[in-house]
Amino acid sequence: MIKISAAIITYNEEKNIERCLSSLDGIADEIVVLDSNSTDNTQNICSKFNVLFFERAFTDYSDQKNSAIDKCNHDIILSLDADEELSDELRKNIIRIKNNWEYDAYVFNRMTNYCGKWIKHTGWYPDKQLRLWDKRMGMWNGAKIHEKLELNKDAKIGKAKGDILHYSFYTIHQHIAQINKFSELKAETQFKKGKKTNCFKIVFSPAIKFFKHFILKRGFLDGYYGFVISINSAHSAFLKQIKIREKFNER
Repeated sequence: MIKISAAIITYNEEKNIERCLSSLDGIADEIVVLDSNSTDNTQNICSKFNVLFFERAFTDYSDQKNSAIDKCNHDIILSLDADEELSDELRKNIIRIKNNWEYDAYVFNRMTNYCGKWIKHTGWYPDKQLRLWDKRMGMWNGAKIHEKLELNKDAKIGKAKGDILHYSFYTIHQHIAQINKFSELKAETQFKKGKKTNCFKIVFSPAIKFFKHFILKRGFLDGYYGFVISINSAHSAFLKQIKIREKFNER
């Protein structure tokens, strides 16, 4: 049987971390938590579990996650965010994988809970995530907000049944706050690449985004919150374009 190191990065996750750690019981042979100097009760909660706890100032998501992996003692890594947990079905399948490791990495579906409702459409499910892999075959890479696990070209990838359960936003206000933060980071990235916007993008990219999520991705089947998510996605597209415009005007 292979041994798994679970790697988690945290910052002020007292609301989520206990649920995440509990779901790893019987799955992970060690749990590494790399904390970005939390000011809440995150560390105290982690101390209730058999966790290797480290602290490090936050740089970016890819760098932070790779740093956590460097502290892991086993080659097989299971990466979870603090606001995620393993479903019962996924737990059972990971145990089977531990007993019969066939691939270099495994993909899971992720289902998101939005304000108490599980979102099964709207472009949010199935949200495929590559989270279990041999660390000798790849590492995290990417921009400031969209880190991506990049594997060697010859890596063989399998898929496991069951979901990562993601508790994303407890309130719409949280979602809006994140949209404002992430749209700024996205605009900054585009600005540094020299990519400009125009009136067409400002006017139509939000409409296209709403149509994609609510109609093409069947957000209407998720009811009220499917509509809210689709509207917020459109708003995010709008904010990104006008922030790009502002940055070029301020040069």
